[in-house]
Amino acid sequence: MKKTIQKLGLGEYLLVVLFGLALLISRFTGWSFGLGAGKNFWAFFSEMITFLPLMFVLIGLIDVWTPKEKIERHIGAESGLMGTIWIILLAMLQAGPLYGAFPVAYILWKKGCSIKNIFIYLGAFSTLKIPMLTFEIGFLGLKFSLLRTLFTLPVFIGIGYIMEAYLRGRNFEINNPGGK
Repeated sequence: MKKTIQKLGLGEYLLVVLFGLALLISRFTGWSFGLGAGKNFWAFFSEMITFLPLMFVLIGLIDVWTPKEKIERHIGAESGLMGTIWIILLAMLQAGPLYGAFPVAYILWKKGCSIKNIFIYLGAFSTLKIPMLTFEIGFLGLKFSLLRTLFTLPVFIGIGYIMEAYLRGRNFEINNPGGK
């Protein structure tokens, strides 16, 4: 039975149905936890459904318009310090939630960006976006923002180098993630 459920992919559908039933029951019984979960789910779903289509259009345009050689030259394995600076600037200039960075990271990797720069990009995207920095400076001050940046940026750069060393020599299938 378990193999049949896994083979058909019914496990995911079962979870979605159970979640929907829990929300429906919460609606009729007034269960505050379920109602809160439903409101949070709807807010997150609304944000994703408005953001992701535009993100995927932009990813498609990057894929078609940006030559692989240019990515490899500027942020590839041989790009050095300038590659790190370019990838941090790219991450800082983008806006949106963190889940929007993963498709960009994938297309950069597919186009020849180094593993080190992918991890630096994800770290910088999560902490150094200009819109986020402006709010941070407004609420917590310039000194705090500069200190936080001075502490977090070297950590992400270090993580990039560590992950590159750890993953060096491993063969990743771009067209077949998961090796299936």
